[in-house]
Order: sequence, then structure tokens, then C-alpha cells
Amino acid sequence: MDPARASLVVTADDFGLSREVNEAVEIGHRRGILTAASLMVAEPWCVDAVLRARRLPGLAVGLHLTLVEGRAVLPRSEIPDLVGPDGRLRQDLARYGADIFFRPGVKRQVAAEIRAQFQAFRRTGLALDHVNAHKHYHLHPTVAGLVLRIGREFGMTSLRVPVEPAAVLAQVEPTRRGLEARLAGPYAALLRGRARRAGLTVADQVFGLAWSGAVDPGRMAGLLRALAPGRTEIYLHPATAGGFDGAAPGYRYADELAALVLPASRAALAESGAAVSSYSSWAGTGAIS
Repeated sequence: MDPARASLVVTADDFGLSREVNEAVEIGHRRGILTAASLMVAEPWCVDAVLRARRLPGLAVGLHLTLVEGRAVLPRSEIPDLVGPDGRLRQDLARYGADIFFRPGVKRQVAAEIRAQFQAFRRTGLALDHVNAHKHYHLHPTVAGLVLRIGREFGMTSLRVPVEPAAVLAQVEPTRRGLEARLAGPYAALLRGRARRAGLTVADQVFGLAWSGAVDPGRMAGLLRALAPGRTEIYLHPATAGGFDGAAPGYRYADELAALVLPASRAALAESGAAVSSYSSWAGTGAIS
């Protein structure tokens, strides 16, 4: 990659969560600027997502590890400290994080679920382009260590590390970052160092955290105009409609789909001169078509 040229990956998260999300991924790739998607392997629309991905050979697909606020691959009997009576993974993120750190049994269950999700992705037959985690839960230092160790066994070459420069956000739009984005910064910096020492490919900058669920067309165009040389990922959560099981309250799903397909986004990307890419292309293990 020419270091003086911007290289861009545009990713849709939550692939497999619902029909509406899967439809948006296909539309965003066929008619817009979407280059990648992150697959939730335990969600009910995963099979549909895999079938769509096989029809879209230019779409790079990675694993969206889900350890919180979703469904697990393993039965509750094997991971009782991770899954509630409703059958869903825990949502008490702070206490859960403490349990992972201080309770070895919980850590073992997390490791087992991480391994099961990598195995489930392998069974799809899709090439593993990248790995990231729902709610960025891989920023937890213990979880990060497990992902780095287990991922290596499954050929992981690239990892999302959400280092999001506040100065670029301010250049696009005066923004007051929420607590999640502010807390993520120090942990992301630590993870970037660990990932690079492990030989993994990471982006130089990642956008989508401060404006999670709200990367509308104006913000997308602004980010594209502000692209700097090097590797950038912009991630979104597009869907053709909200209201589905697992939908995040307040997410502007249709706006994020519009940000992918409107002519203004295509024009801003063309004006930027950036090369569209994939994590595997950055890692030298694949190519975007």
C-alpha cells in the first residue's frame, strides 16, 4: 500500500442479526460504498447472511464476536455465568468485566464461547477477513488476551482497534463524545500495541464509535473528505428498517444505510482519492474486487 495514499474499509456490523440488517448489507455493497461486514454467528439470520455473502465475492466478511447483549453459540449449561434466564448474554457490562477479571471460572467460560464462535465462523466456509467485538468488548484486557491467543489458532490476521481521533471528528462536526467513546480511548491504545506486537494488522484510525448508530450521510461525507494517508476504517450499523429483535434503541438504521448509498457519499469517496480495501488486503492475505 502506498503510505501517502488513503486506504479505506467501510464495514457494516451486526451482519446476521436480522433480515433488515442483511438486506442493508447487500444493498450497501451492491449500490454503495460498503466493502466489508462483520458476522454475528449465533444470531437467527446468520445462515441468510452467509448465503448473501457467497453471492457477493467482493464483500470481505469478518467475525463480530458477541460476548454481551446477544446470543451465544454454546448452550447456557456450558456458560451459566455468561447467559441470563432469558437465554441472552449479559448486559451488566461493568460487573461482567469484573467477573471476567477476578473469577477464573468466568474467564474459562468466556474463552470457551470465543473459541465456539471462531469455530462457527470457520464452518461457514467464508474467509476470515477481520475480527472485532460487539460493544467493543475485546477492549477488556483479559478478553483481548483470549482473542489474541484463540484467534491465532483460527488464522486471524486483522483486528479492529477503535482508535478514533477526536480532532478529525471536530473537523467534521463539533462533537461531544459520550462516555463510551471517552472510556474506550486508553484501552484502545493499549490494545493497538498488543495487536501489533502479535503481528496483527490494525487500522491507523477507526470511526463509528462517537457517532455509533448515527453515521448519517452528512457525517459520512465529512469523514470521507477528511481522510488522511494511511489505513482508515469507518463502521456503521445499517438496516432497511428498525424495530427488529435485537435493534439498538435510538440507532438511526435507515440513515446509516443512506450514508452508504447516496450519490454524495460516492462523490466524496471519489474526491478523496482513497483506495477501497479490506483488512485482508492490508494484511497481504487477500484482495478486494
